[in-house]
Amino acid sequence: MTAKFTKMVGAAGIALTTLAGAANAESLEWSVTGTGTSDYVFRGISTNDEDPAFQASIDLTYGIWYGSLWGSVVADPYGPAELNLITGITPKLGPVTFDFGLVYYFYPWAEDKSVVPSLGPSDFDLIELKAGLEFSPVKNLTLTPVFWYVPDQSNSDAIYTIEGTAAYELPALGIFTPTISGGVGYTESDNPDQWDIGVDNYSYWNAGVALAVEKFTFDFRYWDTDLDNNPLADERFVFTASVTLP
Repeated sequence: MTAKFTKMVGAAGIALTTLAGAANAESLEWSVTGTGTSDYVFRGISTNDEDPAFQASIDLTYGIWYGSLWGSVVADPYGPAELNLITGITPKLGPVTFDFGLVYYFYPWAEDKSVVPSLGPSDFDLIELKAGLEFSPVKNLTLTPVFWYVPDQSNSDAIYTIEGTAAYELPALGIFTPTISGGVGYTESDNPDQWDIGVDNYSYWNAGVALAVEKFTFDFRYWDTDLDNNPLADERFVFTASVTLP
């Protein structure tokens, strides 16, 4: 990563911290979430060779600021684990909540990545920027368009992703609160062959239903992409169960 980009990220972090500190908040809030999933799918592609994965996160909020550490089991050449450091702010303007954030993806226990000659050991770590918003045009319906941007880094050319999700909360069904949701996205790289792993510019989509009861959420989801050259991007059904404390 270039020194120029490092300074830019540092400046962004200081700005986010300053804005967060200025927020009118009563207290620091936290939660811990544990998740089991039949497949870790990221933007339509299985990252754990279509095997089940355990995931966990620690999440903090203070006013408009949020931060979290999220982790998941992943397959080689990334494995055995992926960690995400996440921070951002969620200012509001009328009925719209904005989301400006930063995600640092890193793989501290990865094995030898020589299977991807264009990279080399420990070279999958990336920083991605986020700009999104959330609003509800009608009761119980939430729309969330998001733009993601991976700046040009030492191990990656620029990557652009735009995606949108829609979620509608249905009336309670017994002890469960069901929500149907779906999303569609498109990702494009300045150099789609940069990782030599069969990923090109592509579209992806998903649809499913989540059942929430107290601190538990059970999600049943269908994923697919328009990629023809990657067996990990085929259509698939994914089941996820999570619990959030306290």
